[in-house]
Amino acid sequence: MHIAEGYLPPVQAAAWFAVSAPFVVHGSRALVRQVRRDPETKLLLGAAGAFTFVLSALKIPSVTGSCSHPTGTGLGAVLFRPPVMSVLGGIVLLFQAVLLAHGGLSTLGANIFSMAIVGPWVAYAVYALIRRVGGGLDVAVFAAAALGDLATYCVTSVQLALAFPDPATGFLGALVKFGGIFALTQIPLAISEGLLSVLVVRLLTRVSGDDLRRLGVLRTPAVQA
Repeated sequence: MHIAEGYLPPVQAAAWFAVSAPFVVHGSRALVRQVRRDPETKLLLGAAGAFTFVLSALKIPSVTGSCSHPTGTGLGAVLFRPPVMSVLGGIVLLFQAVLLAHGGLSTLGANIFSMAIVGPWVAYAVYALIRRVGGGLDVAVFAAAALGDLATYCVTSVQLALAFPDPATGFLGALVKFGGIFALTQIPLAISEGLLSVLVVRLLTRVSGDDLRRLGVLRTPAVQA
């Protein structure tokens, strides 16, 4: 859902930068604390960033000025919490804009808000709720990744509708139009991302179980007296 370079009006592009900036600053501090508190998770942090980069680079043309693709941020939100993902996601979006011409620098603030802020927060809220009511890890991870992806596409639809309201029906008409076009590709992609995230967590459980326990993803069994 990267919005292309120069596609948003300058005032709106600047506004999305202003909205995203506090989250990124807070996330930078959270990332530094995470590395200082648990240096052994650096490799896992890198893996979460790489997962986001690879998945979100798989773009499929959809709405003019944007595209459909998995986001990969739900997995990182489950592992490291949303503030950290605002930074990792922002770095991914910056590199993709500069190296792959995917997204843009003027629209970076809008893309960070949808993919690196709203998506991870929705993903983690869903994950935490399911785990709190006793849901299994696989179910929680699947729902988090899929709904975080869909939340990103919903926010991008809002951003495009604000920038390009329908001449006859205004913002709401444009929102329905953008959302409907995105849905054709984004819903199957969200389901696929959820399934892939579950497979990745299962792999990490086998090879990095101690890291996942320290991060609170895997629960330590209670010791019986």
